[in-house]
Amino acid sequence: MEVPAVTGSQLVRQRLNSAELFSSGREVVIEHAGEEYRLRLTRQDKLILTK
Repeated sequence: MEVPAVTGSQLVRQRLNSAELFSSGREVVIEHAGEEYRLRLTRQDKLILTK
């Protein structure tokens, strides 16, 4: 997994493969600014992000 880096005024974007994120299940927890968010994979292979 790459870590985004800022060089000058350019932001280098990172790309994550959903298969890697969901390799051990259908939900991942993301911590952002002290809050927890859940990214879920539906039966129709759609993504849902909830707080």
